[in-house]
Amino acid sequence: MKTWTAIVASALVYGAVLWPGVLVAQNVAFVTMNRILEDSPQAAQAMRELEREFSPRDSQLVAEREELQKLRDRLEREGELMTANQRADLEREFTARSREFRRAQESFTEDLNVRRNEELAKLQRMINDAIIDLARERDIDLILTERNVLYSSERIDITDDIIAAMQRRR
Repeated sequence: MKTWTAIVASALVYGAVLWPGVLVAQNVAFVTMNRILEDSPQAAQAMRELEREFSPRDSQLVAEREELQKLRDRLEREGELMTANQRADLEREFTARSREFRRAQESFTEDLNVRRNEELAKLQRMINDAIIDLARERDIDLILTERNVLYSSERIDITDDIIAAMQRRR
């Protein structure tokens, strides 16, 4: 489906260039979405929010990983000196904690990915709104992104203007 959309969009753009009567775009502009995603204050705020939200769990995982390493080291260092029951108990503890650690780590990764996607979707909506507002304000007929564009001159690049608009929207 995306390929079909890209083909239609490309045909419309090329039609405007090759057959001026087919599609008349008076004002054309270009934006670099990746740069907007990286440089907008809202993107930085989203990253700070995710860090604030997930750093306590990340710290817990780091601490548990260190404790597991200590248990492993103890097993290797003292395992031969322990009784069979002591060694078996320590191995069971290590196995159970390792299993729990993997579950916690998987849960953390899944939760982080879900929240990152939520924040990205929210940010993309804000960027699209800023682009549409600027297009209407400047009477721009067509705005292209870096996808499927072979070349665009700096003269029509409004990426900096969109970033500035995003900064005003804080």
